[in-house]
Amino acid sequence: MGLQSSRRRAGALTVAPLTTALGAEISGVDLAVPLTDAVIAEIRAALLDHCVIFFRDQQLDVAAHKRLARAFGDIFIHPNFNTGDHDPEVVTITRNPGDTKIVGEEWHTDTTMMAEPPMGALLYALDVPPYGGDTLFANQYLAYEGLSEGMKTLLAGLKCIHSDRKVAGPNAPVTRGKRSTPVRTDGAWRETRSSHPVVRTHPETGRKCLFVNHSYAIGFEGMSEAESQPLLDWLMDWGHRPEFTCRFRWQVGSLAFWDNRCVKHLALHDVHDHRRVMRRVQIAGDRVR
Repeated sequence: MGLQSSRRRAGALTVAPLTTALGAEISGVDLAVPLTDAVIAEIRAALLDHCVIFFRDQQLDVAAHKRLARAFGDIFIHPNFNTGDHDPEVVTITRNPGDTKIVGEEWHTDTTMMAEPPMGALLYALDVPPYGGDTLFANQYLAYEGLSEGMKTLLAGLKCIHSDRKVAGPNAPVTRGKRSTPVRTDGAWRETRSSHPVVRTHPETGRKCLFVNHSYAIGFEGMSEAESQPLLDWLMDWGHRPEFTCRFRWQVGSLAFWDNRCVKHLALHDVHDHRRVMRRVQIAGDRVR
């Protein structure tokens, strides 16, 4: 991983790791202004080293947020949050008192039903509760590396089908409860499915990582869903063992930038009496290999 044991300087930035598994807080940069190529390269290096990085006390309007995302790639437009009533490049995730469902309340990697899932996401805190509402992240390099050699051999070459039927559409479980952030449930919605390797190779680091998740993975290619379920469930739960994780407590003005290619995450549904509002912009990725 190349994780450092203590705060260090990285060019203009200071990088403070959160855990030995993943995660670092970055200071010494104002993300609201156009960044130099050198600073962008430092941020990318920190992301590749730590898988998810965090910034505090930022003041980002929508234009600055999108400019920051474009420094790392094209903006990804989410098909199921694109309900036609807002800027399609931005998703505002709102949790209101009384919500019984929230966005991201199970361990997942974003939007993996797409043929080219997002490379990453930039999530910015606009309004947060006084406590609770944390986000957890899990390192999928470590999840793969912790498997036995026999399991690694079994998974080599195996592919998994990813579908969005559990998170969108008229029959999705997310529709069975009150949730303030809507997704497409209209009659024109159609399921999106893609097949990806169970073990992917990161296109920048060259490292192998586990690539299955609860929100989208439904079965192994060439097997029935019933046949797939025992091993698939085990792999998905294995991927967020405590020693693979870090936990981030939000403040207004905090921003998280995670590498969607090697990280799973979960939004804790432990706030019931307070509002929480986050703004997310995703970065386009490439085909999983």
